[in-house]
Amino acid sequence: MNKVKNNLLFLFYTGLLGAIVGTIVWGFLKLMNLGISFIWDYVPSQINFPLYTLLVCTAGGLLIGLWKRKFGNYPEELHVVIGRVKKTGRYPYQNVFSTIGSALFPLLIGASVGPEAGLTGVIAGLCTWVGDKFKRYKSEVEELTAIGLSATLGTIFRSPMFGFMEPLESDREATLPKASKIVLYITAILSSFGVFLLLNRLTGSSNAMESMPFDGIDLMQYFYAIPLTIVGIAAGYLFFAFKKITAVLEKKLRRFTVLRAAAGGLLLGIAGTFLPLCMFSGEHQISEVMESARQIGAATLLTIAAVKLLLTNICIDSGLKGGHFFPVIFCGICIGCAMSLLLGTDPVFSAAVVTTALVGHTLKKPLATVLLLMIVFSPRLIPVMLFAAAAAKFIPTPKPLLSE
Repeated sequence: MNKVKNNLLFLFYTGLLGAIVGTIVWGFLKLMNLGISFIWDYVPSQINFPLYTLLVCTAGGLLIGLWKRKFGNYPEELHVVIGRVKKTGRYPYQNVFSTIGSALFPLLIGASVGPEAGLTGVIAGLCTWVGDKFKRYKSEVEELTAIGLSATLGTIFRSPMFGFMEPLESDREATLPKASKIVLYITAILSSFGVFLLLNRLTGSSNAMESMPFDGIDLMQYFYAIPLTIVGIAAGYLFFAFKKITAVLEKKLRRFTVLRAAAGGLLLGIAGTFLPLCMFSGEHQISEVMESARQIGAATLLTIAAVKLLLTNICIDSGLKGGHFFPVIFCGICIGCAMSLLLGTDPVFSAAVVTTALVGHTLKKPLATVLLLMIVFSPRLIPVMLFAAAAAKFIPTPKPLLSE
């Protein structure tokens, strides 16, 4: 009887944990959007300064460098956070508040990164702290941290099933936990996502990414899935090639924290001055690309995607840290729209295949990739997306590109 009571109580606390995660994610994103609106909408409307983007990004990079020199090189990248939780069952929480600042500041100055890296580190640390402080659940620290991580991912990406599957799917196969643990994971994820949606509705906030309508295509167009998948994989190779270059530079300049961050801000400002779509995570600009692809032109779309793939790695390795998922999704959609213009294929179909192959090549987790991209693309495209994600997984990335 006591065991049943304890299990029910733990289930309740897991749901409560999910609600807290959803509130933190919502609060962080709300603060981020308010800051971006102030810096990039309100202030420019009050002053007329042609080099405003360059000034904000460079000064912001300098300030971020000073912040990191004092508080440390946070946040850690998403794969590092997940890897540490899987290996140790814990995540350090001593620097939680400084990590929030480290995660927020690059997003405010328009860095080409997403919020997932910083938020997962913060939530994982808080979950570990809860397990340490509440003696009743000290033995469940590892489980609480993993559950909090899944709830965070599911909420940030507005995809509960992605949050469940991403940490569980390895490079080889997906390993599901026991049925009782699945209940805990699902409870926390749905609680977090539900609270997030509720707060959005109560405050009139947007859910950012909008699903692209897809009315179907002629059977012959599906044959284009093969060349489009190859294009997406090639873009993945380009991403890793840029990663290799920026990682080498980061290693050589690691001691110069402030200079490195200021240089990253400068390059961000230069790119943003000439190609504004290269800035920010990209989730809010997807609809703009889809609606204006023909006016933008194939050549410009490909240029934007290539520059953004490079800029994302520059931001991460210069110290303007964040996640790469949203920028990579945006790049895939830009390339897909460009290929649609060149091949005469349906733009949503082309964007879905290219984006899935690109994300799948960087993530190497087909199920998680498709679940993630369901926030953007129609369920009718699942078969062709699974094909692209599987192909991207089983075509290996050369080891020199993966080595650090």
